[in-house]
Amino acid sequence: MTKDTLHQKAAAKFREAFEREPAVAAYAPGRVEVLGNHTDYNEGFVLSAAIDCGTCFIAAPTDGTTCRLVAGDLMEMATFSAERPTPSRRHSWANYVIGVVAGVGAMQRRPKGFDGLFLSNVPLGAGLSSSAALEVSAGMALSALHGVTPSALDLARIGQRAEHDYAGVKCGLLDQISSLFGEPDRLVMTDFRSLKVETVPLGTDAAFLMCRTHARHALVDGEYNARRHHCEEAARHFATVLPHPVTALRDVSWAEWEQHRDGLNPLAARRAAHPIGENDRVRRGRQCLADGNLAAFGQLMYESHESSQKYFENSCEQLDAVVAAARQIPLVLGARLSGGGFGGSAVVLIHPRDVEVVSVALQKAYQKVIGHPCDIRAIRASGGAHMLDVTAPAAAS
Repeated sequence: MTKDTLHQKAAAKFREAFEREPAVAAYAPGRVEVLGNHTDYNEGFVLSAAIDCGTCFIAAPTDGTTCRLVAGDLMEMATFSAERPTPSRRHSWANYVIGVVAGVGAMQRRPKGFDGLFLSNVPLGAGLSSSAALEVSAGMALSALHGVTPSALDLARIGQRAEHDYAGVKCGLLDQISSLFGEPDRLVMTDFRSLKVETVPLGTDAAFLMCRTHARHALVDGEYNARRHHCEEAARHFATVLPHPVTALRDVSWAEWEQHRDGLNPLAARRAAHPIGENDRVRRGRQCLADGNLAAFGQLMYESHESSQKYFENSCEQLDAVVAAARQIPLVLGARLSGGGFGGSAVVLIHPRDVEVVSVALQKAYQKVIGHPCDIRAIRASGGAHMLDVTAPAAAS
């Protein structure tokens, strides 16, 4: 489904649900993490991309403070107060928007009610950040509805707080930033210490396959927290042995890790190696893109996955099967797990002309090893979140 078709369907569903015309509409894309794994909370660097699927959020004001929110795929309605936005137990899907309402409401003196509907073509559970696409599109539409103008980073923080306080997910800012700052055929490079964001050319000769394994994220929260603890432990150690300031693993080079790792317990040393190496790979990856060397960039993706296997241990049999299969296909440039790991999806770098051939080859190889197919979807680096012309949704194409 194209963005225009999504907009058209969302507008039609809004009229069906509320029997009135919408006043504002916004679109925000999902994202893919391309290079830089578990570096955000280590104050490091990430290369990501907004992708060509996303969420449309449409709304109109009401006279009071009551908010009626419809999930367009279910045509199910949640009702809550703009004055006292509290998490919903009945409609957990609404909490991302309720949290955004709280954030936007804090920017104005008098909260206002609205009728709203959202519709998405981001596959749920595929590691493409459907939640951030919803938060960002809702934040844009509701800000416009209420006449406030938060910056892009303010919108990202509103979405992050919605996840933390209303959805119960302690995420970083990567997903929201990627959705907001994406550009066609470019990657988003984020410095998570300064929150400086820039885009770097990927080129039109590159596309991605997202391979959803359906592997269950067993013990993700506990495993994530343990790895974060070990990274923080390692940073404290390096701060005591290195002659320069260290506040996070971003400040530690690979040579310094090799020289001083013996002072750490072996598990913390191994965990720290991954984000330290990832930060170096992101820097080298940016230079590869500047040189137009997609093959070298793809090799860094393979190295990233090997580091996940060897040091961070956040891969799994299914993700390893995708990457191993990709290595055996000459047309594939690179592959790695995407996102937090422990299950979910792998991202594969290819030329756009090779989408069909590579998809078939990957599917066959994966099914031979795992015993069932994975979901494979072609995605492109695309533009970021923006407002839509609510008066005339484009015809389906």
